[in-house]
Amino acid sequence: MSKQFTQEEVAKHNKDGDLWVIVDSKVYDLSRFAKMHPGGLTVLLDEDVAGKDATDAFFSLHRFEILQKPQYSRLAIGAIAGAEQQIFSKAVGGLSTVPYAEPTWLTTGYHSPYYKDHHRKFQTAFRKFVEEVIIPDAHAREEDGKRPSPSVFQEMAKMNILAMRLGPGPHLKGFTLMGGIVKPEEFDYFHELIMGQEMAKINARGYGDGLGGGTYIGLPAIMNYGRPELRERVMKEVLEGRKLVCLAITEAFAGSDVAGLKCTAKRVDNGWIVTGTKKWITNGTFADYFVVGCRTEKGGLVVLFIERGEGVETKPIKTSYSTAAGTAYVTFDNVHVPYEHTLGPENDGLRVILSNFNHERWGMATACIGGQRVIVEECLKWVNQRKVFGKPLHSQAVIRSKLAAMISRVESAQNWIESITYQMNHMSYKEQSRYLAGPIGLLKKYATESAQETARDAVQIFGGRGITRTGMGRFIEHYHRTVPFDAVLGGAEDVLGDLGVRQALKYMPKNARL
Repeated sequence: MSKQFTQEEVAKHNKDGDLWVIVDSKVYDLSRFAKMHPGGLTVLLDEDVAGKDATDAFFSLHRFEILQKPQYSRLAIGAIAGAEQQIFSKAVGGLSTVPYAEPTWLTTGYHSPYYKDHHRKFQTAFRKFVEEVIIPDAHAREEDGKRPSPSVFQEMAKMNILAMRLGPGPHLKGFTLMGGIVKPEEFDYFHELIMGQEMAKINARGYGDGLGGGTYIGLPAIMNYGRPELRERVMKEVLEGRKLVCLAITEAFAGSDVAGLKCTAKRVDNGWIVTGTKKWITNGTFADYFVVGCRTEKGGLVVLFIERGEGVETKPIKTSYSTAAGTAYVTFDNVHVPYEHTLGPENDGLRVILSNFNHERWGMATACIGGQRVIVEECLKWVNQRKVFGKPLHSQAVIRSKLAAMISRVESAQNWIESITYQMNHMSYKEQSRYLAGPIGLLKKYATESAQETARDAVQIFGGRGITRTGMGRFIEHYHRTVPFDAVLGGAEDVLGDLGVRQALKYMPKNARL
């Protein structure tokens, strides 16, 4: 890259078979590549491209990452004398300087009462881990639909990320978290908030759920209600990245109506016989263990720990995101379950099922809000580099209006979730159930509704690129296609909204009058 050229020298190479272009001060020899160009030879022979500085033209058609791929970076033969490169990729683990691309606590010049120095160090290390370990596998598996690679689980286990995903608590005692950046007794819900929002940056929604999504919502029942021997064995296997758990509650017959489950557990001398089906079970196709909600003969509910084995069958369900999520239809055909695998008291399964709902919904909201911020950054970049009618796309008032709405939505949601997270850090589990069930339900409803509005606006800003699975708008297309999952999983929007209002009305003072 040490060879220097003048623009006049480059201009001489402007025809088929002898074709050079300039992109951000670098000179590329496309003579042999031109006829293999996916967009065709004509594009490269355009009078504003061949032998010219094609930087604007390039970035109106391609993402920066294209220049970093070996098959294209090798086409660079030198640079323009006296010119300096202006566009650089973000350092691994680094922060974006695009306005609103980061929450305010990570933005230069802003302050926050919530985050300490160990939160900032944790965020830097975790983002670096996501970018170096998770993202390469995420993009490959999201595309081919295979389950997340076991090696990624092993790397997560080394950093005890799998344990941290369960939130703060005694289960972290004795662990070295993220290489020792944060102590187990320091780890709080803001660390978990950071993890959820950083994971949203992988732009692979199905893979994200496949990467232990079932464990996140299924393992707490074992941790909190399993008998000591079972709890210790399963926790060790799962947190070491050797086994996977899924939560099998939803049925074709009962979704948000948990009390309407039809999968049955019949009491026998040494345990239970389980018969029934479950549907839309995240990680079900490759999970080793199932946490299953069943109806008993007495009409109550019981939650059982079931190992994959005889009588357990799983089939993949194709949804609008990748099969890397392992979404499954699960059949239990006269499966014998030892009584020691009962989680919680008999006929008190509803309490076991509901016990993790607040944490589960809060966690989903963290990722939902983080995902919105990714889309805001994509749109701000695009409107700044895209030219229409000879001007940047952001010169159009209607585009600025959409951006204003997108920014307002994500910033309001971020502030709301940080406020709730602070309360979680200062409340017992019982207090969280009393005071936060309603607010968390309303938060998730607001976050998922605003996410879908942002997805629609982003498609309008990107146009045809926003509905194309490859190229400039591929993250927009993916987001628009998969964002409804947030609105359904963990409780539908209308159900959560109703929950929030009912909780408020429950505590209305009797003497309140206009």
